Amino acid sequence: MLRSNFVLILFWIGAMDLIQRFVKTDHMEWQGGRPVIRSNWLFALLTFLPVIWIAGHRGNIGDTSNYAYTFSQMPETFSGFLKYLDPSGKDWAFFALSAFIKAAVSSSQVVYFTIIAALQGLILVTVYRKYSISYVTSVFLFIASTDYISWMFNGTRQFMAVTIIFAGTGWMIERKHIQVILLILLASQFHASALLMLPIYLIAQGRAWNGRTILFIGLAFLAVIYADRFTDIMEYLLAETQYVNVVSDFRGFNDNGTSPIRALVYSMPAVFAFMGRKAIERTNNPLINLCTNMSLITAGLYLISVFTSGIFVGRLPIYASLYGYILLPWEINYMYKDSSRFMVYGLMILFYLAFYYYQMHLAWGLF
Repeated sequence: MLRSNFVLILFWIGAMDLIQRFVKTDHMEWQGGRPVIRSNWLFALLTFLPVIWIAGHRGNIGDTSNYAYTFSQMPETFSGFLKYLDPSGKDWAFFALSAFIKAAVSSSQVVYFTIIAALQGLILVTVYRKYSISYVTSVFLFIASTDYISWMFNGTRQFMAVTIIFAGTGWMIERKHIQVILLILLASQFHASALLMLPIYLIAQGRAWNGRTILFIGLAFLAVIYADRFTDIMEYLLAETQYVNVVSDFRGFNDNGTSPIRALVYSMPAVFAFMGRKAIERTNNPLINLCTNMSLITAGLYLISVFTSGIFVGRLPIYASLYGYILLPWEINYMYKDSSRFMVYGLMILFYLAFYYYQMHLAWGLF
């Protein structure tokens, strides 16, 4: 049943796309002092609902068994819950949240995973509904990129930190630095890797293709050219952190790096940003500037991960890659005229479906 759901979810997204073409599912809202057309909340929630349901009934994919075991060992009472409130523990906030769910709601693992997925999903729905010019396309890209498997089924703890920061997209656009920094610090209590968003946020600020972003891309290429030296530097920088064993671990695991195919797929928003650089610069939209720079950072991090570690370095781009699903529909809509826009959209869908089949069937064997 679970395997068939991985195919049926694509049909669901296709059906929702058809529905929005024949039924009024949007309305006008005001953003930044200007009117925009956005999907209504009911339609947005229904579109994403199957992802939450499947994540709650995930079977034993990825590291689900580890989360399930940890949850099973948690106390069912509030008196026992208090021990999970120790801020000195690693990623304590996630475990405290999990223990609270068990004590206050249910000890069922299905209920637990569904609540976690719902919290993450609600943030994704909120941000994509508010900022994407094509909400269904953004959700399709999130699914077809297999992010929902990689993160809502697998790297659940880290993805909770990712979505917490993603919820602050509006603050990033408005350059409310203090609020963003505090949000990142909060997210780091769920997964310490969230602190990586501090430099990412600073790099991504300002106009698209700013000097900081170009410098980062240049450093990414240098890291690839001098991969061994880069890993030595990374090992030194992580020496006094909870990730002290990262470099030795991925060397010991014979980690050959991220698949070049995956890196290419996640770099597509950046590729389109390069082709449409003039349109992006001419528009000078703060949201698109942020998403462009985030997509360039994503491409740079994936480039590094191809030549170093897919298990560890390859887990870092998720902090920036979610913005690409806002950017790509915008790029196609603004870079191409009506005569070619339909064709480019079609090619995009076919390209991502091909990747979905490759990753889910050939690489992971999930259907």
